[in-house]
Amino acid sequence: MTITTTSSERTVDLAKVLRQHEIEQFYYYESALLDDHRYDEWIELFADDVHYFMPIRRTMTRRQLGREFTKPGEMAFFDDDKELLRTRVEKLSTGTAWAEDPPSRTRHLITNVRVEDTDASELVVHSNFYLYRTRLKSAVDEWVGRREDTLRRVDGDLKVARRFIYLDQTILQSANLSNFF
Repeated sequence: MTITTTSSERTVDLAKVLRQHEIEQFYYYESALLDDHRYDEWIELFADDVHYFMPIRRTMTRRQLGREFTKPGEMAFFDDDKELLRTRVEKLSTGTAWAEDPPSRTRHLITNVRVEDTDASELVVHSNFYLYRTRLKSAVDEWVGRREDTLRRVDGDLKVARRFIYLDQTILQSANLSNFF
């Protein structure tokens, strides 16, 4: 359905507006699950064949920008499938993950959600994130970057089939990388 407003003669595709809203709500729900330490529910937002990847960023000259991020199969902070993600979630629930006992306090902020117009059955979605984490009494870590997700509908629900996480930082100041993006 399209709606044309006479005051500005702008056409709005209602289906795209509703899709945008659904995707944003999906990301807000995901962020709340992570911030509330509800990792067992969070892992269910991922497709069984998910690729969760965070490459290492290197400072390069303008000519070498194509090599700024490592590629799948090269060194990375994360290069996980669902089984490995589930293993990380299970470890957190045991209480024996020293990096998360006591647990971190996090806030995941997702902005600039942009959905690519494609005819494919999967949606390519770009977003920016800010992840704030505080631990113990005074440890504070912040990560800023962007994500490129592929979302797929499985049994009527959106699932993350691919997540590539690109940090703006080249050097991580945090003592560990035990959180999810």
